[in-house]
Amino acid sequence: MSTTTTTPMSRMTSLARAELTLLGRSKGTLVAALFVPLVLPLSVRSAAEEMDLAEAGLTPGTVVLPAAVGFSLLFAVYSALVGIFVVRREELVLKRLRTGELRDAEILGGSALPAVLTGLAQCLLLTVGCSVLLDLPAPSAPHLAVLGLLLGLVMCAALAAVTASHTRTGESAQVTPMPLMFVSMLGSGMFVPLELLPDRLASFCELLPLTPVVTLVRGGWTGDLSAAEALGAVAAAVAWTVLAVFAVRRWFRWEPRR
Repeated sequence: MSTTTTTPMSRMTSLARAELTLLGRSKGTLVAALFVPLVLPLSVRSAAEEMDLAEAGLTPGTVVLPAAVGFSLLFAVYSALVGIFVVRREELVLKRLRTGELRDAEILGGSALPAVLTGLAQCLLLTVGCSVLLDLPAPSAPHLAVLGLLLGLVMCAALAAVTASHTRTGESAQVTPMPLMFVSMLGSGMFVPLELLPDRLASFCELLPLTPVVTLVRGGWTGDLSAAEALGAVAAAVAWTVLAVFAVRRWFRWEPRR
């Protein structure tokens, strides 16, 4: 009699394949995740062309590209995963998975993997598109952009689980991500770079979750971030991720909210 030995990675991969199949059947989630982030950067480009960016050492490209990455993280990863976590919980999928050999972290990680990979692929596609269409040069510090993107993917997945913890139904999952999404779009330097905001407002906006990600991605292209500024952005992103993971471990619900 032979036994099959599984590893955490193999279990997460199997779950991710199943989740990818379910994701393909959700037309509304697919539209929001795949197409909305491709359209929104056009509005940022129109706004950027009317700003006085030269004084801040920026160009339309260095405004639009980080914004495009931010939109992808918000829609393809954060918002999509809130709905996925809530619907799977309400359908008792998460509860059933916990009765097997999957651990809690593997369940959440495997469920999130398709959305995270979709967000990653979309960010890469948007980066290439923005570079070509907006005549952007090669990034001055590509390691900062890569680090910002990876931190953003992990952080948005963790924040999605936190938001799902406080979301009752699949219908309300379309609403509960909105506060963070609107605050991020308006205050994290996506539509208006922090360099153009009043100092006090910019200092407040630096504390928002997505701000360090946008800062690192933009700094990767401009090369204007000092070592201290880069470390500060990384520390802020890591802090938000750690807080989100703590909140998930403390408050995430595995059974329907009745």
